[in-house]
Amino acid sequence: MYRFFVSPEQLGGGMVRITGEDVHHIRNVLRMRAGEQILISCGDEWEYTCRVAAVGQEEVLAEILDAQKPGKELPSRLYLFQCLPKGEKMEWIIQKSVELGVYQIIPTISRRCVVKLDQKRAAGKTARWNTVAASAAKQSKRMIQPEVAVPCRFQEALEMAVGLDIRLIPYEREDGISGTRRILEGISPGASVGILIGPEGGFEEEEVKLAREAGFEPITLGKRILRTETAGLAALSILMYLLEQD
Repeated sequence: MYRFFVSPEQLGGGMVRITGEDVHHIRNVLRMRAGEQILISCGDEWEYTCRVAAVGQEEVLAEILDAQKPGKELPSRLYLFQCLPKGEKMEWIIQKSVELGVYQIIPTISRRCVVKLDQKRAAGKTARWNTVAASAAKQSKRMIQPEVAVPCRFQEALEMAVGLDIRLIPYEREDGISGTRRILEGISPGASVGILIGPEGGFEEEEVKLAREAGFEPITLGKRILRTETAGLAALSILMYLLEQD
């Protein structure tokens, strides 16, 4: 069953009003007709089973048949601060991170990032990345659409993470998997967690020092060196396993 996201004000009187790009998708791509069923989420714990009532040019009307709380979101909000990789790797990282339960992705520009974005390109990339995130959220039956923020500088990322309960920075020079295991297993459901991932060339030592001063705890993801597109997903996978509830 196809899933669509709406804002709370689009629900009312037992009906859902779907507008925007989803109308084109329902009407011209999926070619849905009145009577077909869809799932609706409006960014909270409720999921609505709906029956399409009318497909118009500007909006789709659907009747709410049932409401349920499937509990598909993790009990903790996971924030991925991902330093920008080369090529199209960022789209792949976003897609897989959303599948693994990330709450927000913050593209970060550190000193060794090769990718340089001016304001116009950054805006275009951000719009594209959010489209990828929305598609992945629908495919993986998420209850929310994780946001991809506008790319920010390294120092700005550290400042954004200040309010998080747990801050982690996987670092290839950090030793001791037992210490990492203790840190990760000590994270309680409900705690907000930030994960800071370096670019292809890794972090400079000064950046790691600044991250430590900002409350980030260095951890290791094993004795092997992981690529930037692998490290964040490995950390998210571990956290998903530890935090997922029955």
